[in-house]
Amino acid sequence: MSGGARCVALVGPYLSGKTSLMEAILHATGALARKGTVKDGSAFGDASPESRDRHMSTEIIPAEFTFLDDRWTILDCPGSIEFLQEAMNGALVADVAVVVCEPDPARALMLAPILRFLDSRQIPHMIFVNKVDTVTVGLAETMEALQSVSGHPLVVRQLPVVSGEIVSGYVDLISERAYTYNNGAASDLVKVPDELGDETELARQELMEALADFDDGLLEALLEEAVPAKGEIYDHLRNALGDGNIVPVLLGSAERDNGIRRLLKALRHDTPDVTAAAARLDARADGTALQIFKTYHAQHQGKQNLARVLSGRLREGETLGNERIGNLARMHGASLTKVPAAEAGDVVAVGRVDAFGTGQLLTPASAERSPGWPGALGPIYATALHAENRSDEVKLSTALQRLAEEDASYRVEQNPDTHQLLLWGQGDQHLQVGVSRLKSKYNVSVATQRPQTPYRETIRRTAEQHSRFKRQSGGHGQFGDVTVDIAPLPRGDGFAFQDVVVGGAVPRQFIPAVETGVREFLSRGPLGFPVVDLSVTLKDGKHHPVDSSEQAFKTAGRLAMSEGLPKCDPILLEPILKVRVFVPTEYTANIQRLLSGRRGQILGFDARPDWSGWDTVEAFLPQSEMSDMIIELRSLTLGVGSFEWEFDHLHELTGKLADDIVSARKEAEAH
Repeated sequence: MSGGARCVALVGPYLSGKTSLMEAILHATGALARKGTVKDGSAFGDASPESRDRHMSTEIIPAEFTFLDDRWTILDCPGSIEFLQEAMNGALVADVAVVVCEPDPARALMLAPILRFLDSRQIPHMIFVNKVDTVTVGLAETMEALQSVSGHPLVVRQLPVVSGEIVSGYVDLISERAYTYNNGAASDLVKVPDELGDETELARQELMEALADFDDGLLEALLEEAVPAKGEIYDHLRNALGDGNIVPVLLGSAERDNGIRRLLKALRHDTPDVTAAAARLDARADGTALQIFKTYHAQHQGKQNLARVLSGRLREGETLGNERIGNLARMHGASLTKVPAAEAGDVVAVGRVDAFGTGQLLTPASAERSPGWPGALGPIYATALHAENRSDEVKLSTALQRLAEEDASYRVEQNPDTHQLLLWGQGDQHLQVGVSRLKSKYNVSVATQRPQTPYRETIRRTAEQHSRFKRQSGGHGQFGDVTVDIAPLPRGDGFAFQDVVVGGAVPRQFIPAVETGVREFLSRGPLGFPVVDLSVTLKDGKHHPVDSSEQAFKTAGRLAMSEGLPKCDPILLEPILKVRVFVPTEYTANIQRLLSGRRGQILGFDARPDWSGWDTVEAFLPQSEMSDMIIELRSLTLGVGSFEWEFDHLHELTGKLADDIVSARKEAEAH
């Protein structure tokens, strides 16, 4: 098949072998002279120090290869759920996604998030069951487990040939040919084993019946017991894949180069061209359209936007979105090769255009966020950080901005309550990688700590307070005298100030100063936290015609609060979040116990909309208990559980826990 370059994204769970599969594909097609391994950090896809150190992909790595004169770009996408944003972005611009998994039914659930995304975005995909040389269960069990997490019917393309206790080859169900694996080389054509004859025929019939569900002509032929030509079956398969109706399943072992060429042939024959991806992303077909899907900041090359040409032809120096396109380059791992132009289907790095970023669809007339581009994943885990060297604070701000440009699932926040600089992300590994990149790419070393919880305090009793500020030190003195009523307000009402002074006891020009003094003190109450939900009424006072001033009455207002609030029975308030936890139904009871164990109040649970076999558990949860919850949640759910949250209300906190929080606050301030 010829035409424009096509693009395949490798996605799937952590440890499924995506990087090894890319290595095998590049080696089999001559794009890589020598295979490396993830284990020793020599794999082509492990280009960054963060990937090598962790033996895992942490960002999209593109590579190019040619197979039977067809040009391809392959995108190796991270498998960890914490880097799901990268995987989604890569899959969106691809013509097809290959979902890599292990032949372990117990781990099939780990495919649920990425399969759900592919289904919802109508991205054609096939499954490559990797590591079949380690299989310990039958194909039927693996298929049953995989089907339980797929929104579309799975269609087996191959049957494994088992010799003793190892998978030694496969039978292709359409061509009805058998092959024996040759580690590191192409498979050998052999006769279909006699013992698999009946099983092959049955599996082939099931394949055609699955395809017939989406093609009336094929269904009619099967009902008439006609035998479709092999070419017709291939066409039906290609059409059903392109329409998103079925998910083909192939077998192999990336580390041993088994099944790689069969996968390449399936990709070549079945993958739609770039026009299908352009339609999904609402890209115009009557001119040049360029979809940016990844932004890199390289130390010696500056900002590079990795993009796919969805239609037309792109030339260096051309204007898109009112900006002149700078350097164009093909990206193969970490290396860039300049090119003067790119055709529809090509993936190129666009340099020297700082105005553009991930998610933008560029045309000659506009540069807008693609209508089909997803929003960033919500933040669920945070760390507080600061530059170890104070002179690096400005550099840190720039580095964090670039970090969030490269991966939109990072979010930077200057918390107004705790005054901490927070880096939000998708989990502990995600944040560790972010902190590592600050050092390796931007030469900024940071110290991290657990984020503080923004506690508040309020009062439960009313008190009247008379306070006087008087100072005499030569010349004009300072004098301010106020009487205030301090009273609690309903939760959430904030702060109210009013005056009912009569007879000029406090001159009108000094009353705003009293309110300023009161407000300033409320930033830190008797327990050490900001005070909320109270009213202060200025009802009387005295002044001196010479010594009274705005400053004196401001100080008197502060003094009234410092002396009066302890009489009002101050109490600690903790922020309560409303959380929605998304988990497979089989884990719902465990998650309810998890939330209850973190002082959560379960509000209920229900089936998760459009997610078969999943629940949504809603609860109120103290913010202090949320900090590391995602770690425990994922450990209980094979890594697939997630949640979203929002602030809901403040709740009174008493007892030993409250005492410990107040004591810790006072101890921290003492230091």
